[in-house]
Amino acid sequence: MSSKGFSLYIDGDAFPNLLKPIVLRSIERLKLPTYVVSNKKITLGDSKLVTYIIVEQGADEADHQIVEMVDEGDLVITADIPLADRIIAKKAHAIDHRGELFSVDNIKQYLAMRNLMEKIRESGEMTKGPKPFSQKDAHEFANQLHRFLTKHCA
Repeated sequence: MSSKGFSLYIDGDAFPNLLKPIVLRSIERLKLPTYVVSNKKITLGDSKLVTYIIVEQGADEADHQIVEMVDEGDLVITADIPLADRIIAKKAHAIDHRGELFSVDNIKQYLAMRNLMEKIRESGEMTKGPKPFSQKDAHEFANQLHRFLTKHCA
C-alpha cells in the first residue's frame, strides 16, 4: 500500500518506452499499486506491484476500463485528453507523457483545442501531428511525476 493509499493507472496503448524505467523506479520506491490497461500486452518491467489488464480491441476500451476502476485521488498517466477529462471529473489526477499535469483549471482548454484540431482534420486540412517524443519530454515527465509523488506521498 502506498503511503497515501492511492493507485497509479497507466493508459498503456501508447506509453513511450523511455518512460517505463522512470515509472517503474517510482512504483518500487513508493510501493505504488499500479495497473497498466491496454488492448495488447505491454510490459513496464518486473514488479509484483504492477497488474496488467488487457481489454477487448476497440478505440476506447482501455479508457472505459480505467474510468471504471479509478478512484478519487488516484493518478492516471495518459496522453488521451478526453480520458484525462473523465479522470478529472472523478476527482482523480492525470499526467501526460510530456509532463503536463491536467487539472480542473486547464482540462477544458486542452479538450477544446483537441476538438478544434480534430474538426480541422475532418475538413480535409492537413495538420502536423505531435512532435516526436524526445529525451527532453521524458525529463519533463520525470520532473512532473516526481513533484506529484512528493506532494501526494509525503
